[in-house]
Amino acid sequence: MVDPVTTRRWLYRGLFLVLATLFLFGRLLPLSTLPSAWPAPDFLLCLAFAWVLRRPDFLPVVVIATVFLIEDMLLVRPPGLWTLIVLFATEFLRDRANLTRDLPFFVEWAMVAAVMLVMLLANRLVLAIFMVPQSGFGLTLMQFVASVAAYPIVVLVSNRVLGVRWVAPGEVEALEHRL
Repeated sequence: MVDPVTTRRWLYRGLFLVLATLFLFGRLLPLSTLPSAWPAPDFLLCLAFAWVLRRPDFLPVVVIATVFLIEDMLLVRPPGLWTLIVLFATEFLRDRANLTRDLPFFVEWAMVAAVMLVMLLANRLVLAIFMVPQSGFGLTLMQFVASVAAYPIVVLVSNRVLGVRWVAPGEVEALEHRL
């Protein structure tokens, strides 16, 4: 028989892949022919951060790298740059998951906002060094603000609807390894 903990992990990994597909499909759909006044938040990044902080075992590096590399290809960005930045950011947050569990949500939100800002600046710096054309800084900053504002909503939906909650202190899996 399959261990229920392993089954749950794979179900959530599959759910993340389904949600990532839906978010990417939504970004690629031409819903309007007019340019929008405010860019949409990066829900996929918010979802990855929320899940990595709450349940680091649900999102291994391979899943994150695959999803964001496919996103780079579909959105015609420099392949691998944003993926690498996201991997550094998620691993930074994964290392601090135990620390943020006991802190108020506002501190977690501020930390995620700071990480998103560093990601934005690192991406723009690398693109500027290699003289790659990029969108205006104001537009990028507006998407950053929208993503930071969307993070609590993504956390709420992940927690209440999808059941992605913090690992309880002392919670063990079937093989008696501490999570």
